Order: sequence, then structure tokens, then C-alpha cells
Amino acid sequence: MTRAASSRGDIAPFYVMEVMRAAELRMAEGHEVLHLEVGQPSTPAPAGVIEAAHRALDNDVLGYTTAAGIEPLRRRVAEHYRDWYGVEVDADAVMFTVGASGAFVAAFMAAFDVGDRVVVPSPGYPCYRNALEVLGVEAVDLPTTIETRFQPTVEQLEALGPIDGLVLSSPSNPTGTMLDATRMESITAWCRANDVWFISDEIYHGITYGESAPTALQFDPDSIVINSFSKYFSMTGWRLGWLIAPPALRTALTRIGQNVTIAAPTLSQLGAVAAFDCHDECEENIAGYARNREVLLTGLPLAGIDRLAPADGAFYVWAQTDHIADDSQALCTRWLDELGIAATPGIDFDPVNGHRFVRFSFAGSETDVAEAIRRLRDWTP
Repeated sequence: MTRAASSRGDIAPFYVMEVMRAAELRMAEGHEVLHLEVGQPSTPAPAGVIEAAHRALDNDVLGYTTAAGIEPLRRRVAEHYRDWYGVEVDADAVMFTVGASGAFVAAFMAAFDVGDRVVVPSPGYPCYRNALEVLGVEAVDLPTTIETRFQPTVEQLEALGPIDGLVLSSPSNPTGTMLDATRMESITAWCRANDVWFISDEIYHGITYGESAPTALQFDPDSIVINSFSKYFSMTGWRLGWLIAPPALRTALTRIGQNVTIAAPTLSQLGAVAAFDCHDECEENIAGYARNREVLLTGLPLAGIDRLAPADGAFYVWAQTDHIADDSQALCTRWLDELGIAATPGIDFDPVNGHRFVRFSFAGSETDVAEAIRRLRDWTP
């Protein structure tokens, strides 16, 4: 057969997955790996979620739900926004998806046409760019620096010319920085004034180390907000995300959901209803991240890695490493081979300057993080 794959698959890989695969191969050969590459909690889902899922397995047929998801969970999400942010959200605005990844694809399909221009700040989550490219939407790179805390400014947006959308995360993957209320308000106001869809990735909300992260909905009810049960609630493998959409997009999102996925996993939805009663357990996890964060922020400079982004939230430290090596991918390969430390090269998050940076995740065990610092301090480049 001479036919080939479509050009849609000709996109950049998600390099962190390749790092994870290399780490797996090393472990299969009997070698130890300290996991500072994985952007997921090392803790299980809250006990209440697991108990609710067991009850559902025993008592529910686990058939399809509607494309938007089950009503009890949509109501709980709406209550969550009232309780955490003081924002009233219509339960009909909430839609559940196969992870936040499914929410991004659905939102991009509903909001943008082929040829539209959507701003993606860098460094940033690579799947934004890749998903937009697959859909024929132009991902407009907006480089950011430490001077703006690796977040975009209104002045930068104005210099780009006509655009149709902006997608960014706060707290950010990979930098951990976030927009405070003043900057979030200015960004949302600019998008609204210029008829630009603002897609706010809020999947790391709840994981902050000082001020809480504001939601875009506090300033513009027409923002498209995406969140997930993966990070704060430690439910990555349950593959359940949500989006909150303005009325103009709801019919399109429903039709896209009906045709592309039918619905998010029913068992995950039934279990997740209990997640919002498990904040005490989740906060214990956040306390563990905070301890790991302190170990990295204190220990990396002692290992000669002292140019670090402010880690306001999430569970990442974004470190400049070009004084050690000018190729972060090669550097991460050396660390894995020589030290057994798995970290993620910055090229995943910034195709232009990412070779100068490495992302360290501190979502893993406290023992692994402390041992990684010890090995880095003893390592000679």
C-alpha cells in the first residue's frame, strides 16, 4: 500500500513522554530513576472518590451520559466556583471532557476556524500549539521572559496585529508563574474589547504557594475556562476535565462532543461528584508539594542552577541551564544516564529558546526530590 498518513500527524512530539519512555527503559534494565519529569501527582485519587467509584461499579450500569455530563457533577462544579471564587456559574455552562486535553480540542474546534490566529505564549504547554496546528489554526508565538514573569502583557498582545484568540495557563506549565488579579483583569478586558476569545487554562488552580489564583470568570463571564480533576484532585488517569463556556459556544460544543467522544467516562464522573468533599486530603498533598518546592528552590542554586522562575503555583521549577550546557535535551539525557534523574528539556515548551531551560517537577516523592538535589550538587558537568 502506498498511501501515507495525513499531514495532520506531522507535528512535534510531546518530548516529556519520550523522557518518560527513556526512564521506563532504564528502570526495566534494573536501574533506579528519580522522577522529576512527570507532570502528575504521585498520590492516588481522594478516598471519597474511590469509594464513590466502587459504589457506582456495584450499582450503576455505567451507560453513556449526555455530552455535557451528569447533572449532579455539573451542579457541584458550579458550587465550587461560588465557594472558591465568589462567582456564579450556570450549571448549564459546564461540560465534561476526556481530560483537559479533550476540553482544549473541543474549545478550539468550537471557537476558531481554519486560518484564524491564536496567540500561544512561550514557554507554554506544547499541546496548545500542536492541537491548533492539527485543526488548521495558526498558533502565534508570543515569547515571554523573566521580566514579565513568563506571562504575556497587554502591550505585547497589541503589537501582534489582529488575532482571534489567546490561550494561556495560570499557574503556568512549565514555569509555575501566574497572573495576579490585576494582570488577569487587564488581559480579560483587552480580549473583550478586541473581540478575542480568551481561553484560560486553570488546571493548576488550588496548587499555589501564597496568593490564590484568580479565575478569568471573575472579570469576564465570556471567557472560556478549562480545568481538570487531574492535578489538584490527583485524578490524572481518570481522564476527566471540564470547561465552562459562554452561551455563544454551547450548542457548538454539545454537537462536537456528541460526535467526537459522545461523553466523558461515566465512572469518572460518578466518582468525581465526591471530589469536592475531599479538600482536606487534597490540601495535605499541596503541603507535600510545598515542601518539595522549598527543597528545589533552596537546593538547585547550591548545585549551580540559580536562574529560576518564580514558582507561584503548579508543581514545577523552570530553570535556565545554558551556563551548564547549550542543549537541554542532551543535558537531560546525561542526567538520566549518569545520575538517574529524569527531568524535562525545555524544548517541549519553547521551540525557540527551550534548549536553554529545563523543567523540574516536584510532584513526586519528597525522598526523590531530596536525593536528586544531592546528586546534582555532587555532579561535575
